[in-house]
Amino acid sequence: MSDTVDIPLVVDLDGTLTKSDTMHEALLLLIAKQPAKLPQIVSWLFAGKAQFKDKLAAEMVVDADSVPLREDVLAQISAARKSGRQVLLVSASNHRQVSLIGDQLELFDEAIGSDAQRNLAGSAKAQWLVDRFGERGFDYIGDSSADLEVWPKARKAITIGAKPAVRARVDAMDVEVTHLDGNSDESATRKARHYLKAMRPHQWLKNLLVFVPALAAHEMSMLLPSFFAFCAFSLAASSIYLINDMLDLHVDRQHPRKCKRPFAAGTIPVAHGVVHSAALFLTAMVIAAFLPSAFALVLVGYVALTFAYSLVLKRKLMIDIWTLGALYTIRIVAGGAASGIPLSEWLLAFSMFVFLALAAVKRISELKDLEARDLDSTDGRGYSVGDLPVVLGAMLASGYCSVVILALYVSNSNVASLYSEPKLLWLVCMMLLYWINRVAIISYRGEMDDDPIVFALKDKVSLIVFAACGAVFLASAQL
Repeated sequence: MSDTVDIPLVVDLDGTLTKSDTMHEALLLLIAKQPAKLPQIVSWLFAGKAQFKDKLAAEMVVDADSVPLREDVLAQISAARKSGRQVLLVSASNHRQVSLIGDQLELFDEAIGSDAQRNLAGSAKAQWLVDRFGERGFDYIGDSSADLEVWPKARKAITIGAKPAVRARVDAMDVEVTHLDGNSDESATRKARHYLKAMRPHQWLKNLLVFVPALAAHEMSMLLPSFFAFCAFSLAASSIYLINDMLDLHVDRQHPRKCKRPFAAGTIPVAHGVVHSAALFLTAMVIAAFLPSAFALVLVGYVALTFAYSLVLKRKLMIDIWTLGALYTIRIVAGGAASGIPLSEWLLAFSMFVFLALAAVKRISELKDLEARDLDSTDGRGYSVGDLPVVLGAMLASGYCSVVILALYVSNSNVASLYSEPKLLWLVCMMLLYWINRVAIISYRGEMDDDPIVFALKDKVSLIVFAACGAVFLASAQL
C-alpha cells in the first residue's frame, strides 16, 4: 500500500481529462470573439508549435466548466486522492491553460504545461517525468499516439478512449496496463450517427426552395438540375453548420438543448469538424461543376455570406435577421441559376419578406428561452430580452408584407397565363395570414422550436395549412 501511495498519478489534459482539445477550443473561441485577429493568428503558425500555443494562451484560454470532462478519469483522480497519492496534471497545452484548469478543478497538486520554448509533448514530456520521478516512478493516464513515448517510462499505463491500434501498442509494452473505454467502444454505426447529426440533415428541407423556380414556372423538365442543386446546397450548408457549431461551442454548452450537439457534447473532436467541413464543401463544388456556372457563383456567394454570418454578422443587431432572410432567398436564386429559369420580381419580393419574418421568429424563440432562464442576454448575440416587442413587430410587419405581395400577384393580369382559376389563390393569402399570426403567438409564448422550419415540420396545423395551400395551387393551375 505504501509503495502505491508513493507513486504519483500523472494525468494528461486534452482528450484525457477533457473530451476535447483545449487549444483547439481556445483557438475557435478567439476567432469567434475577435475574427479580425484571424490574419494575426495565421502568422503565429510560422513561429513554431510552442510559440503558437504561448501566443494563443496569452489571448485566450477556456474555463474548466466550459469543456466536457471524462467521468472515468475523474473517478481515477478521486480514488488516487483518497488514497493519499499525489496527482499531477501534465500537458502539452500551454502552462496558462493547464494552470487555469488545475486551479478551477482543485483536483491536482501541480499543473504543468508547455511554455514559449518547450513543447511538453511526446519524448519531451516523458523526459520531464523521468527527471522528476525516475523511470517506473509514476502512473500515467493518456489517450493517444502522442503518449506512446510516455507510457513505457511509467509504472502503470492507463489509456482512456484510445483507438485499437494504440491499445495494441500499449499492450505490447513491458508495463502494467489498464484500459478505460471512454467512448472508444462505440460502434462505427453510432459514431457515424454523430457525424450525420452534426450535418443537421433535417435542415436540408430548407434547400427544397431550389425547386421553387421550376415549379412556379411549371417547367417540370427542370426538376433534374434542381435536384442536383438541392444536393450541392445541402452539402455546402452542412459544411457551414459544422463551422458555425464549432464557433458557437461555448454558447451552445450553456443552452439546455444545444448542449447536446455533437461538438458541444464532445462526441466529435473539433479537429475532425474542420476536415469534415472541407470535404463536404469540396463535394458540393464537384456537383456544382455539372450545372451552369451561374449556380456555382451563387453557391460560393451563399457560403461566403454564411461564413460572414458565423464570424461577424450574427452579432449585429437586426443585420443578423436580414442575413438569415437573405440566405433563404438565395436558395431560390440558386434554383433559378441551376434551371436557367428567370426569376420573377413577385417571387423575389415575396421570398424576401416571408423569410425575413421566419428569421425574426428564430430570434424571438431565442429571446423567450433567455427569459425563461432568467437571463437578459447571451454571448454572441446583439439582443436583450427587452427587445422582444420590437423583434415581434418586425416579424409581423414582414409577414404581412409578404401576404400583400402575394395578393397583388394574384390580382395581376399575367397570372391568368399560369393558372386557369387564379381567384382560388386568394385562399392561399388567407391561409398564409392565419399561419403567420399563429406562429407569432406561439413564438411569443415561448412554445416555438429553436428553428421555425423544424417547428413547422412537427406542427400538425402547419402541415395542414401547407398541404391546403399546395392543393389550392394545383387546383388553380393551368393543366
